[in-house]
Amino acid sequence: MARRSASSQMNHTERVAGTVFFLIYLLVLPTLAGKLFSLAATLLGVGISESLQNIIFYYALFAVTLLLFHHFIGQTTTRFFDNLGGALGTLCLGLLVFYGANELLYRVCNVLFDSRTNLNDTAIAAQIVSAPRMTALIVVVLSPFVEETLFRGLVFGCIREKSRPAAYVISCALFALLHVLPFFLSSHDLGYLILMLQYLVPGLIFAWAFEHSGTLWTAILLHAVVNALSLGIILS
Repeated sequence: MARRSASSQMNHTERVAGTVFFLIYLLVLPTLAGKLFSLAATLLGVGISESLQNIIFYYALFAVTLLLFHHFIGQTTTRFFDNLGGALGTLCLGLLVFYGANELLYRVCNVLFDSRTNLNDTAIAAQIVSAPRMTALIVVVLSPFVEETLFRGLVFGCIREKSRPAAYVISCALFALLHVLPFFLSSHDLGYLILMLQYLVPGLIFAWAFEHSGTLWTAILLHAVVNALSLGIILS
């Protein structure tokens, strides 16, 4: 399918409401979510475990994402089934390129920053111990759907209509920022921002999968498969 088909396909309402939601998701929730759960626990007089907080948080994100972007999700689902063979082929190729390029990037990062690890994987590993099923649901289902809709469907798709290079750069940079921002905010260590490099390959490959196939579901499924395989490695 032609690359032009990867434009956002979103109507005006989805773009405006989605942008507001995206800014809240990226800039406000990383610092506010914990405070809101603490307030809720105080008002209700009960303790809310971290695993329960995570599942409530991602279920809420999933519901809001589906509500705001239902028109776009419907259109991209139709495109997925109309081009099923091409979408699955793109998924398989993307998976091969992902692991080849990601392995190379990790080796470079380990040489340059051997004192750092992938903090996102470390956090997931800790959550798996206390709530394996909930964590698996978040990592494999909820998170890929929310992140791909926002970073690829909204950000990449809308900017792609104006500039293809800018769409890749901006969507990848914001995607990387999302995954290191909570750790930076908790430690105020600028060194953590260097770890954004670890998310360069995923951001590029997921955006390419969306653009090449013309349907967001290719990126969502690719993201889900990558997360599932990573989860399997963590559990092994």
